[in-house]
Amino acid sequence: MEKYIYYKIEVIGIKSPVWFYICGAILGLYKLFLRDVVFEGGITVDYGKDAIVFIDGNNFYHNIKKMSINPSSIDFFKLCEFVCLEFECNRKKTIYYNSIPHINDGKKVYWSHIKFLENLKKLPKFEVKTRKLQKNSTKEILEERQHIISKLDLCELCKPKAEENCNFCVGNIKTKEKGIDVMIATEMLEKSIIRKECDCCILISGDADFIPALDIIKSNGTDVFSASLPSGYSSELRKKHNYLVLKKGLILDECLRD
Repeated sequence: MEKYIYYKIEVIGIKSPVWFYICGAILGLYKLFLRDVVFEGGITVDYGKDAIVFIDGNNFYHNIKKMSINPSSIDFFKLCEFVCLEFECNRKKTIYYNSIPHINDGKKVYWSHIKFLENLKKLPKFEVKTRKLQKNSTKEILEERQHIISKLDLCELCKPKAEENCNFCVGNIKTKEKGIDVMIATEMLEKSIIRKECDCCILISGDADFIPALDIIKSNGTDVFSASLPSGYSSELRKKHNYLVLKKGLILDECLRD
């Protein structure tokens, strides 16, 4: 009940004064019996736990495209509020990490990306941190292409044909993010353990590489949660920590821009 009322008022926004006061009355009764409700610029629920949301932008971008959803249609404010609501935390702030493409790779793509990041910075309690997207060397491209082919588990007859026609996969490995994962892991540790800025650490990524950092954070008494789109959501990560699968229906219903 609490989540439903809070979500309707805060995320969707109830315009009718009648409905607003009805929901306020219900929450008032809820306050008397079960938990504290804070009225501050509207009706909110104080869960008593502050969370910082760390978003692996590159991971989210590629996985949302696999779901045939336009990344630019996502309302990251709604997304983060919804995730914090599900984990019963107050969102203290969100930090979005992403790489910036080189302008030589296309001015349209570059400036579109810059505009996207600038718009994110305007969202309430949002920070954006970036690194430059770097090019892979020819050797790295060939090694990655060979790795992709080997994972296909082809027979001896098909493998040479795949190697011959694998130009389709080169475009995805010409560039790479450098330092983003390390930056996210380092800042999660710093803000959760050293500076003690939050009670809950929420990671929006399905990458298993973050497990060691999350394990350390949890062992030091900070609650740890992860949320990710189904594609690429590590089963190991889900086994280790509390998680939320951001399914397509949920994204379409709750997290799109108006």
